[in-house]
Amino acid sequence: MLSQNPSIFLGEKPQNFIIKAISATKKMALTANQLLLAVCCYVTLVLNFPFLNKVYIATTSLSEYNIGFLLSVPLLLLSLTLILIGCLAIRTLLKPLLVFIVIISSLLFYATLTYGIVFDYTMVLNTVETDSSEALSYINLSSILFFLLFGVIPSVFIMLTEVDYQYEVIKRVKLIVIALLCVLVIGKFFYQDYASVGRNNRNIISYITPFKLVDSLYKFSKKNYFSSQLPFRILDNEPSLNSNSLGNDDFKKVTVLVVGETARANNFSLNGYAKSTNPFTKELNVTSFRNMKSCGTATAVSLPCMFSQLTRDDYEKTLANHQQNILDIVKLSGVDVLWIDNNNGSCKGVCNNVNSIDIATDKTDINCDGEYCFDEALLAPFIEKLDHLTHKNTLIVLHMIGSHGPTYYRRYPKSKRAFLPDCQRSDIQNCTEQELVNSYDNTIAYTDYVLSEVINQLTSISLNENIQTSMLYVSDHGESLGEKGVYLHGLPYAFAPEEQTHIPMIFWEGETHANLNKNCLNSLSNNPFSHDNIFDTLLGLLSVNSKTYNKGNDIFLPCKSKFLIAQNKVKNTKEIIDINTQQDITE
Repeated sequence: MLSQNPSIFLGEKPQNFIIKAISATKKMALTANQLLLAVCCYVTLVLNFPFLNKVYIATTSLSEYNIGFLLSVPLLLLSLTLILIGCLAIRTLLKPLLVFIVIISSLLFYATLTYGIVFDYTMVLNTVETDSSEALSYINLSSILFFLLFGVIPSVFIMLTEVDYQYEVIKRVKLIVIALLCVLVIGKFFYQDYASVGRNNRNIISYITPFKLVDSLYKFSKKNYFSSQLPFRILDNEPSLNSNSLGNDDFKKVTVLVVGETARANNFSLNGYAKSTNPFTKELNVTSFRNMKSCGTATAVSLPCMFSQLTRDDYEKTLANHQQNILDIVKLSGVDVLWIDNNNGSCKGVCNNVNSIDIATDKTDINCDGEYCFDEALLAPFIEKLDHLTHKNTLIVLHMIGSHGPTYYRRYPKSKRAFLPDCQRSDIQNCTEQELVNSYDNTIAYTDYVLSEVINQLTSISLNENIQTSMLYVSDHGESLGEKGVYLHGLPYAFAPEEQTHIPMIFWEGETHANLNKNCLNSLSNNPFSHDNIFDTLLGLLSVNSKTYNKGNDIFLPCKSKFLIAQNKVKNTKEIIDINTQQDITE
């Protein structure tokens, strides 16, 4: 047993305390079941604190609740943990398995406690597809100390403890039987309470550490590595360009789709936010769509989903990867497609079949620091493409790094620190609310600047040449900034806060050769739309004829000049109309 000499713990220098603690651990002798029980208690009562806290909040918020049920929750979790781990942790597997569980659980504990992250299937997918630069951005002094305290030190004690394996199997069976009896007794007396709380708070189970992660890993592996490969599905093998879309053979069309990163609509002054986060585009006659929803809460889901014909309700990554996306179809129709990526080359498979450029992060570019580049780095290849247009119809996709956290301060240059003081660190939970929000708002204001530069370039070529130009900006998902203790993004969509799903969308069209009625666009700006509309809206914007086109999903169709004429709303494309509601257009 651990020495009772108080000099080990009192009046010692820290290094001596650690040395003597380790020495005492070496002398500690526990049975296999004692060690198992100790670790399971640690995982249940400490590393599962976020889960227990969620249950406590959900239960005590009821007008009436059973205190016995509340006290039974940690006992039930402990019993289930003992059963699951106890059946696997036999002899030589005991210590390695317990250490693995403690290490993984401590990491999950930090992520959930600090950022409110839940490791469901989507988060596993997002983690697998995360690049090294993004992963390293989460490493800071706070995370290291936390991991050492809750993961490494307990693991060291586990490895150094002397274990007595005598009669292990018999004792283990007895322990598991006792745990099973506890589960049965709790179920008998509190089943209705568990059923009620579970039905009304389905998200709570996602916080159980580490078993929700194990379940998600199993589902991810099964779906991505052990399921039969689907044949590639051709949605349309004969899409074509509308020859009359430009009205003149000398005209060209350039459409720019800017895919934002982690931008939330509530922080756009174009949408009513108090701080001036859109000082550049507000002067450029843009239309902001204020009621836009994302397909997911992480790039790994939202990005391929918005380019797929699948809707959020039926989106499946495997299915989306094995059929044409919008870029494949418009390219086949004759549109010249170029993808320019400043999100660490992470197009999530969307740009696999089109020409693409990945922005190099080396320090030869003044916009880059070796790991990341400011989004201004997108402008040089963008301008280069505008100077060398080879097709009558061109689509350029700019994929931003935008407002990606937690290192928001690395998303904008010092010269663009519009809001101070800002948060100049990655452990954002240790910044003040004002610093954190200022830092995030700086990323939005900087994005606005880059968008204005894109618009200025398009305006220039539209005025000097016979080119019809337009720009559509839409973010992949939103971001939490500490509301209700949640940071970053990636929560399951079913209970994700609005901050993670309410996204901005901005549209601009060059006045020369304009095809859409501005008053009409403004009248639609408060209507509800989502990523589900992007596929068909792009087909319409690019004037591509395709059997995949669903005009009911095309946001801009009601505002096209030819559509308005056909509906007898105007006599010609130059007539100014005043349309107050969507119903007036589509009746």
